[in-house]
Amino acid sequence: MIQAKNIHKYYGDLQVLKGVDLHIEKGEVVSIVGASGAGKTTLLQILGTLDQIDPKSDGTLIINNTAIPGLEDKALAKFRNQHIGFIFQFHQLLPEFSALENVCIPAFIFGKSKQEAEHKAKELLDFLGLSNRYHHKPNELSGGEQQRVAVARALVNNPELIFADEPSGNLDSESAENLHNLFFKLRDEFGQTFVIVTHNEELADMADRKLTMVDGKILI
Repeated sequence: MIQAKNIHKYYGDLQVLKGVDLHIEKGEVVSIVGASGAGKTTLLQILGTLDQIDPKSDGTLIINNTAIPGLEDKALAKFRNQHIGFIFQFHQLLPEFSALENVCIPAFIFGKSKQEAEHKAKELLDFLGLSNRYHHKPNELSGGEQQRVAVARALVNNPELIFADEPSGNLDSESAENLHNLFFKLRDEFGQTFVIVTHNEELADMADRKLTMVDGKILI
């Protein structure tokens, strides 16, 4: 599913990633842990195509048999929309839209009809226990409910790959535990691959593999 080799990243003179190699199989749940500043989020952003490998390096990134560095911006955006879902610590829901409308947005970008998008969005919201929250705006939802809406939004285009950056970092312990269990239920139900950056050791230890980053590298 993901093959990354010799991934380097600089911000000015600061080298954040120092030759990361990574292979992730389809259907795996992989956690990435490490101290703040180790490069976890930078690596996740590159794997998720939100940022680019340093152009002066010879690094490679192949996702679902597609070479990412060779894609132009428009093709990259299309690939991201169709194949990748994102879940962030802060749900990043649009406050002026309802839960249903927030979930539908990636489907509209994909080009799906309103009927098709809403059907899929309702199916996911029902699955996530939010069937009575379709028309509630984010400020009318609890933190756990908002994050479940964000999960539905990440899943609406049936992506093969889900990236999560501190997904439970803003939740109370009960909501966090429910979210963690949900990831594995989704993997078992739909076969998605999850890559999760987290400081939550319980979530990290639940993963099929736990990778530790130190000073821009993954420990072997």
